[in-house]
Amino acid sequence: MLDTIIFAGQVVLPTSNGRALRGTEMNELKIIDNGAVGIKDGLIAFVGSAEEAADLEAKETIDAAGKLLSPGLVDPHTHLVFGGSREHELALKQQGVPYLEILAQGGGILSTVRSTREASEEALYEKGLFHLNRCLTYGVTTMEAKSGYGLDKETELKQLRVAKKLNETHPIELVSTFLGAHAIPENYKGRPDAFLEEMLSMLPVISKEGLAEFVDIFCETGVFTVEQSKTFLQKAKTAGFGVKIHADEIDPLGGTEMACEIGAASADHLVGASKEGVRMLGESDTIAVLLPGTTFYLGKDHFAPARDMIASGAAVALSTDFNPGSSPTENLQFIMNLAALRLKMTPEEIWNAVTVNAAFAIGRGEAAGSLEVGRNADLVLWDVPNYKYIPYHYGVNHVNKVWKDGKLVAGKGDVHANYTLST
Repeated sequence: MLDTIIFAGQVVLPTSNGRALRGTEMNELKIIDNGAVGIKDGLIAFVGSAEEAADLEAKETIDAAGKLLSPGLVDPHTHLVFGGSREHELALKQQGVPYLEILAQGGGILSTVRSTREASEEALYEKGLFHLNRCLTYGVTTMEAKSGYGLDKETELKQLRVAKKLNETHPIELVSTFLGAHAIPENYKGRPDAFLEEMLSMLPVISKEGLAEFVDIFCETGVFTVEQSKTFLQKAKTAGFGVKIHADEIDPLGGTEMACEIGAASADHLVGASKEGVRMLGESDTIAVLLPGTTFYLGKDHFAPARDMIASGAAVALSTDFNPGSSPTENLQFIMNLAALRLKMTPEEIWNAVTVNAAFAIGRGEAAGSLEVGRNADLVLWDVPNYKYIPYHYGVNHVNKVWKDGKLVAGKGDVHANYTLST
């Protein structure tokens, strides 16, 4: 007997065959009209049509006629753990004050670094819990969390330890990434190589405590060069970590090409990726993680060339880039809207980009992002009639219910009290 069976008007079934979906494969999406999904012992035990499920017995039957059922969403690029906020900078940006001037006034990333250094581990945990609860209500059941607002050993480790604790206590599964090389701190100005060595010296303790699976670096004009980034990431790979890169967000420096050359799990942002970089993405296993919310929030008109990437044969994923400075949103549904409106992606490509491909971008391709018998029952029930509706209707939360490992953890915009875990 099943624990729960859900009958839905439509079931969306992204499938991967053991790898990320590439190029035109992203436009393929299996749909079951009048479908059903069965749950037993926290796992998916049945996927099929309502007719096939008619004789199945379950302790609980949910009739969701007219609603959509999908895998839990996967958000593969976030800066979850940080102190403070930066709403006061918005007016300056609207006045056209350059970011470097905001930085000189004590704002920008250095403001967040200061707040994160000052915050206790307990305060960061409670703040992270608040944001995670909100992510859950938007249908996210697996996500990545980066450090990077410490820029020193003590605070970077504090961020990673908070993320580990959140992963142990919250329904959302977190995959941690060490982004100590997020910027050059004031005490290392003019000495970026020395700072990178300082960050590399942390890898043994990060490995020993199981604090991160991936290592990331911000490769951009005024931060770290392609060569510095390559050396840094290769050393991280040698130490046993998967690697990612913030690449070509503004200038086409060649970070995309380098990511493909060294076998990075993902290259993220890529707004300024060159034609050669796009071509190489199509021939590599590196996943392009696009962050249209950042481009939108910064008021830019030029978005990442998603259509060119897909045409090249690349695997594309989507993410919020949730952070306090350039993309303060936990709403992955809004990113799906932007992907349709500004990246010109099809509904099928969008769904694959926030499920299957997003999962592979953070090393969870065999566990998350798909509805398959034997996998953890991470499900979202949506108050929409079909899968095309969510990229179309923007600005609201369409989630009806969320299950993680077969347990009901959120519904109608609220996290269920019995699953809102605390210290």
